[in-house]
Amino acid sequence: MMTFRALLATKQEENVTTEIVNRTEADLPEGDVTVKVAYSSVNYKDGLATVSKSKVVPQYPIVPGIDLAGTVVDSSNERYEEGDQVIVTSYELGVSHDGGFSEYARVNSDWIVPLPEGMTLKEAMTFGTAGFTAALSVHKLEQNGLTPEDGPVLVQGATGGVGSMAVAMLSKRGFNVVASTGKESEADFLRSIGASDVIGREDVTPEKVKPLQKQTWAAAVDPVGGKPLASVLSSLKYGGAVAVSGLTAGVEIPTTVMPFILRGVDLLGVDSVYCPMETRKKVWQRIATDLKPNQLNTIEREISLEELPHTLSDILQSNVKGRTIVTLGE
Repeated sequence: MMTFRALLATKQEENVTTEIVNRTEADLPEGDVTVKVAYSSVNYKDGLATVSKSKVVPQYPIVPGIDLAGTVVDSSNERYEEGDQVIVTSYELGVSHDGGFSEYARVNSDWIVPLPEGMTLKEAMTFGTAGFTAALSVHKLEQNGLTPEDGPVLVQGATGGVGSMAVAMLSKRGFNVVASTGKESEADFLRSIGASDVIGREDVTPEKVKPLQKQTWAAAVDPVGGKPLASVLSSLKYGGAVAVSGLTAGVEIPTTVMPFILRGVDLLGVDSVYCPMETRKKVWQRIATDLKPNQLNTIEREISLEELPHTLSDILQSNVKGRTIVTLGE
């Protein structure tokens, strides 16, 4: 019987613990496609899956990992056959369905995106869910009419997964990108991936946020939410927009209607979990072509399954920059 390794999260009382375990095919969840996983990646949501109070995971035990890239080894769905290279991100993966931190995974075929031409499996997980979220943010802003000629675009939380990918993608598209971070030591890193300027969090979010502040940004990518989002909304140029995808700074936005009714700004919600498949495939195709950064290898670092528990702890403490990919086997 086939055996393979996986990171399993279990809960006892109020504590969630993780350990690397040996599993068999019988342990795989329901699904019509089985994938030999080559790579997964580490996302903030994966870290939350190891914290009982986060409520990200409804029931334990579970194999975390909200994305994966690999090769189909078995399929009962006519759309996929053995040898197909595929990407799976979001939906219930790693939340209520065993995820990507495993050498084998069984998934619902409706969650699968075929690996785009011109992209490797490793590159797919260098992007991963965070890269897809960043790309979807850029895609929405451009659909909303944003062009490089409109002026500077702010990226908040710029050293994180979504932020760093957004900086690199916007730069590739010719935008003047201003990166905001609380980590002054990472300014050189941010410039190396495409930021034209790097500013501190306090430069974006003053202690007291006014309903309307100086018109500064043509647009923004915001994976943090909370008070920083309120400040950005009040600092957008007339007709500007912000694409929001995260809540690391809080779920409440202490703002007013004034930016919306006096400057005509737009707040664009970005959902990478249940994004329609037609849009999902289109955005992944863009990631493989016009949104693919030239400096991709400077954004990622590679870890083993054994190093994963420590990294999951680090990402919750904002001690991870760029993208971290987990190697599970070619």
